[in-house]
Amino acid sequence: MFTLELNPGQLTLQKLRRVAKEPVVVHFNPGCRQRIEESVATVKEVVAQGRVIYGINTGFGLLANKVIPTPELEQLQRSIVLSHAAGTGEMMSEATVRLLLILKINSLARGYSGIRVEVIETLMKLVNAEVYPCIPQKGSVGASGDLAPLAHMSTVLLGEGEVFHRGERLPGRRGLEIAGLAPITLGPKEGLALLNGTQASTAFALEGLFLAEDLFAAAMVSGSLSVEAALGSRRPFDPRIHEVRGHRGQIDTAATFSQLLEHSEIEDSHRECEAVQDPYSLRCQPQVMGACLDQIRHAAGVLLIEANAVSDNPLVFSDACDIISGGNFHAEPVALVADNLALVLAEMGALSERRIALLIDANLSKLPPFLVEKGGLNSGFMIAQVTAAALASENKSLAHPASVDSLPTSANQEDHVSMATFAARRLKEMGDNTAVILAVELLAACQGVDFRAPLKTSSKLEEARQLLRRQVPFYDQDRYFAPDIEKAKQLIRSGVYGAFVPEELLPSMGR
Repeated sequence: MFTLELNPGQLTLQKLRRVAKEPVVVHFNPGCRQRIEESVATVKEVVAQGRVIYGINTGFGLLANKVIPTPELEQLQRSIVLSHAAGTGEMMSEATVRLLLILKINSLARGYSGIRVEVIETLMKLVNAEVYPCIPQKGSVGASGDLAPLAHMSTVLLGEGEVFHRGERLPGRRGLEIAGLAPITLGPKEGLALLNGTQASTAFALEGLFLAEDLFAAAMVSGSLSVEAALGSRRPFDPRIHEVRGHRGQIDTAATFSQLLEHSEIEDSHRECEAVQDPYSLRCQPQVMGACLDQIRHAAGVLLIEANAVSDNPLVFSDACDIISGGNFHAEPVALVADNLALVLAEMGALSERRIALLIDANLSKLPPFLVEKGGLNSGFMIAQVTAAALASENKSLAHPASVDSLPTSANQEDHVSMATFAARRLKEMGDNTAVILAVELLAACQGVDFRAPLKTSSKLEEARQLLRRQVPFYDQDRYFAPDIEKAKQLIRSGVYGAFVPEELLPSMGR
């Protein structure tokens, strides 16, 4: 558990990565209270003046033309929370909800939402007590914000709904008691401020980003080991090739491959070989992985902005005593970069699977068929490659862009939506698939390098090989294969291979 002092609008990717991985105790920077209180005062003034403002004293969506009498404003806010809590499917993980809550607190604390400090502090106390609302994964189209997921989050504040607390599922009222809280009554606009926003989509997308970064680092290592196992050339990583093309990701990726492969006995053994060119899956790694890196970096920039954004509606501008209805809840920026991350995950897996196929093919790799002695008696990596191929193919279907789909909602008032929540949610499944593909490659490449003994690979790649070999021994004859893949997958998912690439290469891994 770590302590996060929240300066609203100044979250970093590094802090968000920690939030996604471990419990957090969050505190306000006291300086943010004044703006929050000013926005609440503006809402009160508008109500006192009798001005008709969407979401404060009107209905919602197509019912925005219905004016609600002042005595019913508290009921209006309670009703929107309960009626909008209509999600379905499996519950978000506690880690996802924790990230969502931090994003929501950060947005509300910027002071443009007209919500009281006490309500924001209630959310903070839930986080600090590790009490996480039960939020179904499905039911949002990413505009008008993530209404259903955030409504389920908000039911707990009213003493309704359910929570998770250290793995146990409990009634929402019991969750409040654990956090030392009681149900609250929402004031004008507060229910809408809680429900509007892109925090569910953004939480899913951030998790996808962090996973893509971990897998990218692992793919750099497994891809380098495959170069060694297949006696691949170093010349495709020559910086002059990449400088003249000019793509930053490609340049940085080629340099990283060169660093990983530096000073290898295996390379020295075939420096004067007759091979002219390697297959694309080896030779074009800087171009393909570099393009993936550019997309990861772009997605990181967009998601960092969104993580610090005010994305509810309407917004309160206290300096002018003005409340403006707009559309910051539309999660199109999140949807587009989530679609790009899906392509990244699919391409990293597709390239890795081709390297596996290369390594098990004795005609191409000059290694024992299927990477095992006594072929025929032993099948070796034959079906492990089939598993990788199946998952690579599955990812192709999952990579279809979600953002190009839109179904009107709220009786055509909300006639274009982003589908950002699904766009981001499917990244976990795709990442799991890619992690397995990379796990098979890691096993295959280390097996191939072992067959090159007594020649040794570079010091960095030898360290990476030993990380695997401490958990999975050399495949000397057929054995139950699935546990080997699972151990390699968990090693990759742990993020340990991030230490093998430059700290500045991936956005959330730097300081």
